[in-house]
Amino acid sequence: MKNYVIIVAGGKGLRVGGDIPKQFRIIGKYPVLMHTIRIFYRYDPKIEIILVLPVSHQEYWKDLCKHYHFDISHRIADGGETRFHSVKNALQLVTETGLVAVHDGVRPFVSEKVITTTFLAASKNEAAIPVIKITDSLRKISPDGSSQAVPRSQYCIVQTPQVFGSKLLKQAYEQPFSENFTDDASVVEAMGNRINTVEGNTENIKITTPQDLLFAELLSHNV
Repeated sequence: MKNYVIIVAGGKGLRVGGDIPKQFRIIGKYPVLMHTIRIFYRYDPKIEIILVLPVSHQEYWKDLCKHYHFDISHRIADGGETRFHSVKNALQLVTETGLVAVHDGVRPFVSEKVITTTFLAASKNEAAIPVIKITDSLRKISPDGSSQAVPRSQYCIVQTPQVFGSKLLKQAYEQPFSENFTDDASVVEAMGNRINTVEGNTENIKITTPQDLLFAELLSHNV
């Protein structure tokens, strides 16, 4: 069974600040995306890596690869109007039956253990995602401004990679786009499929803000 990973890096990084999109910012000695690709390559050197980039970013990425002598094999798919459309474009490059992981390009600190566990769970159940527990208290805000406490034990924080059987994921992405599709699991769930969860890792942050970049720089010294 062939393994694929679709690494989605279509964001412009406006919340990070500066002119360079967050997926190309340097942490440690390399751009964020290179760290992300390397972790999946270490997990499985034979994995088919599909990188999703806006057309306007692709030449810049190729220049970065030359500059950093980055030679891990990967293919590039065109980014779409939304994340949904970006993943749908990338799925056209999935030509063999197997397992497909979809991962945020700006999550460079997912652990190999989490990748392994998620792929294994998907091999048994077709749909698996990593999650972590919520440690803060939660409150639900009503339209009138009032709020009430909700039990945090009933909620979790969702991460990537989210792994699915290739046939299932392709079928799910034939559905019309909906604003309710916040991640790949929500797309698959819309067809009535159960989503299985595995334990994620707390370092698997999604780099979004300048503070995230500072934390990522600290984490990069430990990988």
